[in-house]
Amino acid sequence: MSNKALPIVAAALVWSGFCANGQGLSHRIDFPKDAPVSLQSADFGNSNATARGANVIEVNAALSLRNSGQKRIRSMTLMVYAPDSASGGKGSVAVPTLDVAPGETFSIRIDTRLLRPLAAGNPVVEVKLDGILFDDLSFYGPDTLHSQRTMTIWELEAQRDRKYFKTLLETAGGEGLRKEMLSSLARQGDRSQPGVQMVRSRATNIDAEPEAQFAFLAIPESPVEASGGMARIGSSLAGAPRFEVRNRSNRPVQHLEIGWIVKDQQGREFLAASVPADMKLAPNQSGQVAQDAALRFDRPISIQSMSGFVSSVEFADGSQWIPTRSALDQLRLRQVVAPSPEEQRLSQIYNKKGLQALIAELKKF
Repeated sequence: MSNKALPIVAAALVWSGFCANGQGLSHRIDFPKDAPVSLQSADFGNSNATARGANVIEVNAALSLRNSGQKRIRSMTLMVYAPDSASGGKGSVAVPTLDVAPGETFSIRIDTRLLRPLAAGNPVVEVKLDGILFDDLSFYGPDTLHSQRTMTIWELEAQRDRKYFKTLLETAGGEGLRKEMLSSLARQGDRSQPGVQMVRSRATNIDAEPEAQFAFLAIPESPVEASGGMARIGSSLAGAPRFEVRNRSNRPVQHLEIGWIVKDQQGREFLAASVPADMKLAPNQSGQVAQDAALRFDRPISIQSMSGFVSSVEFADGSQWIPTRSALDQLRLRQVVAPSPEEQRLSQIYNKKGLQALIAELKKF
């Protein structure tokens, strides 16, 4: 298969290929013809499919793309799936820390595993565009995976954190920035915690566990106040949360996310999950959230208590609110909330290339 870009045909830019292996692996990349990215090349050479009761498809590919639009690209999400498959045949790839100017090329790797029934025929992989977020927070794509919400939060966090580090450089100099980077790297290295799986509570025995109150950490700047939390807590299991919320802003709310913090019997705390809730709240309106969800830990955890905090809010116009860094610091959440993808990227620049490379990177924005 040629590595040259193919012309636009019909209503879409289509790149198809066939990789010869045990059973053969066909792949198809399908972008709308008005997409602000164009495919330069695609390498699926390390992909393969194996029959093990079903077609187990290992997708290991590299795409070279070009920003063919007029805006800088900040993040991108692709859908990767095997047609005629159940849930195991769907996946996605999201890249949160791009900064691609118009005309520039960039690479995206796809490393995922899909399942497809043997009866469905030869294994096929399809790649489609779910969404692109630009530097002005505008969005392109069908948003089938609701990636716009996630990518907007990533960009808001990136803007917040870059501003924080640039201000720190101005007020505390290079040494202050160095100390903050070392602290960030240390927190990332200390983030050992059990694996957590989010499941439907009816698929567990959570209803047999006792119900307990859990507190919400107050964030004064948050447009939504949460209170009155109750959840069922057992050994290696917690879930079925319900709590009250009040929109204390003057804007209608349509979505919010709640971070769950678990403390074990040894006093160790970790962020177990971020639980979404779609609900419409008019200004000053209150409501109740009751969810059919449970957290299942991959090893025994003696849970002492739980707490929660409002981690993001989406308004009816699609704009988002996230906590400031100072709010996270005041609530001691810095130790349990993972650094943003942008903070992780910047800390790795410092770790691999040094302080001057980090300063040069910050000055690009």
